[in-house]
Amino acid sequence: MKKVLCFGDSNTYGFIPGSAGRYDINTRWSGILKKLSANKFDVTEAGCNNRTAFCNNPAGIEQTGFKILPELLKKPYDIVILAIGINDLQFFFSPSEKEIEEGIENLVEIVKTKCENAEILLVAPSVLSENVLCGYFSSMFDRTSIEKSYLLANIYKRISIKYNTGYIDLNTIAGVSEIDGLHYEPGAHKKIAQAVFDSLE
Repeated sequence: MKKVLCFGDSNTYGFIPGSAGRYDINTRWSGILKKLSANKFDVTEAGCNNRTAFCNNPAGIEQTGFKILPELLKKPYDIVILAIGINDLQFFFSPSEKEIEEGIENLVEIVKTKCENAEILLVAPSVLSENVLCGYFSSMFDRTSIEKSYLLANIYKRISIKYNTGYIDLNTIAGVSEIDGLHYEPGAHKKIAQAVFDSLE
């Protein structure tokens, strides 16, 4: 049975829009994927709230993708799903398009170094909605963050072509909740899980 790592941020963790809670294993996409894959893949969920992909996160190593990923890859995996990158768009990080591309490439290279035979699936996040500016997350994201979120799908696609990885653009699958403009509602999680499962098949 192939071992799969779902490496991501709060949307992999299962953060509930408008709440500090977490969706249960039957609702969050990585949990649903576990059930869909029960007889084919051994799925490990590794989502973390506020985790960045490549920016140094003052919250610590667990929230800093490029630092914690090598630790997680001390265990062998056959497939690594990278579903991360939206938190790097927080306005106090303010990465350029080039920095975003280089940062995501670095994650891919970490996987190739630590698990050289692993397949990689790059999952481009859905764009932020205007509602991210209205609530709690307005202290993290601004209009420039929204604009940059529209760049991610093409950046991830370029990287997937360069490194011959799998690729999913979540904008073609599901949009973020209008409750907070950042996270997914249950129906979206279900669609994402199915799309990821189909990609692994």
